[in-house]
Amino acid sequence: MTPYRTPYPVPGVIWASLPIPALLLGLDGRITEVNPAGETFFNASSRSLIGQPALDRLSIDAPMEEAFSRARANQSTIFINDVDVTTGERAPVQCNVQVAPMHDNSDYLMLLISPRDIADRLGRSMSVKSAAKSAIGMAEMLAHEIKNPLAGISGAAQLISMNANAEDRELTDLIVEETRRIVKLLEQVEQFGNLRPPDRRAVNIHDALDRARKSAMVGFAAHMQIVEDYDPSLPLTLADPDQLMQVFLNLIKNAAEASKGQPGTIRLRTFYDLSLRLRRKTGSPSVLPLTVEIIDDGPGIPPEIATDIFEPFVSGRENGTGLGLALVSKIISDHEGWVQVDSVPGRTAFRVSLPVAPKKMESN
Repeated sequence: MTPYRTPYPVPGVIWASLPIPALLLGLDGRITEVNPAGETFFNASSRSLIGQPALDRLSIDAPMEEAFSRARANQSTIFINDVDVTTGERAPVQCNVQVAPMHDNSDYLMLLISPRDIADRLGRSMSVKSAAKSAIGMAEMLAHEIKNPLAGISGAAQLISMNANAEDRELTDLIVEETRRIVKLLEQVEQFGNLRPPDRRAVNIHDALDRARKSAMVGFAAHMQIVEDYDPSLPLTLADPDQLMQVFLNLIKNAAEASKGQPGTIRLRTFYDLSLRLRRKTGSPSVLPLTVEIIDDGPGIPPEIATDIFEPFVSGRENGTGLGLALVSKIISDHEGWVQVDSVPGRTAFRVSLPVAPKKMESN
């Protein structure tokens, strides 16, 4: 059967930019267009969705046939709030749903699905990001100025300790230790603010993972068991090898610290997955089939920060800087990739999706 394609002209840039899943339905209730956010929601490509009856691929806990009829008959938008929506392959998600007629062609309806977490976040997204950007800028400016006097404080404490008794030496050691901790934090702020553009080339994902694993095992992940579950047939990706290694190192560190010092297992998994397609800024589609998952068996991400975990200065750990995952998100975004997380108590999985390197680069 040839997929049903609509002649209805959907504005490409606006359609691709919608941050929520959107479907265009024909008179027979079949899907004629789906936007990139919709592809992600269904975990399926537009090619596989177009031509399918919408209510065969989507279960909405509401009388949708009636809503479609009313929207067409009255030529007005129908709002359905706080209903469970599922694609059959995922747990139900509470959403707000809108059914809107296309006023210049009554044969078509637009179905907008707004998951509640997205709806709640959109209202504050711009203000949060603007505040975070301002905070990073301020912190970056202060970092250099603060590091110099800290070096002086640390040096003075070390000089005092040379002639101090045991009790005083304990205090000077504390001063040195705390100044070093603050310097380390300031260096992380500087690293986040001064990240250079990636020098992208053909890179073996497993080489970057192996570098990160070896570094982690002799340091912060020494108490963890790291299990490798690799697909050795994966082609090369297009990435900056050092920045990609930094991404994996940060994610492994996050997984190791989730155990709070107790033994645990971190699983490094790679596989090929063609289901994720994103829309570039230019409007052209981007396939991200090279997938890396870093999975831990820790307590999971606290629900109150789960939706903001990639934002700067958001951390679920005491004394956490909240910059490690923000740096991961920034680097992967600069690589035109995608990072996401699924977390429940006992299993947290960070998934990084990357493009394949062009054939001409693989041979170099």
